[in-house]
Amino acid sequence: MTDVRDNPEKHRFELVVDGYTALAEYRLSPGVVTFTHTEVPKELGGRGIGSKLAKGALDQARVRGLKVVPLCPFIKAWIEKHPEYRDLLAQ
Repeated sequence: MTDVRDNPEKHRFELVVDGYTALAEYRLSPGVVTFTHTEVPKELGGRGIGSKLAKGALDQARVRGLKVVPLCPFIKAWIEKHPEYRDLLAQ
């Protein structure tokens, strides 16, 4: 398993595992990253890949000083389950 990486050309964070790519798509605007869609290939299901992807993407948003708009239901639910990330939410 590799680390979560930003692929700005495709506007998404990616996590490659066993040759499959999990992704969290986003839109960037000044000071804000809006997560629009998260996808984990069915071959990777049940292994916590989505959680690792969400954590990695949100950690990178924090380091960059970005606020987060979680339009994606998965990212929104992940933040709700991990209150230590709620400070990232845009008001």
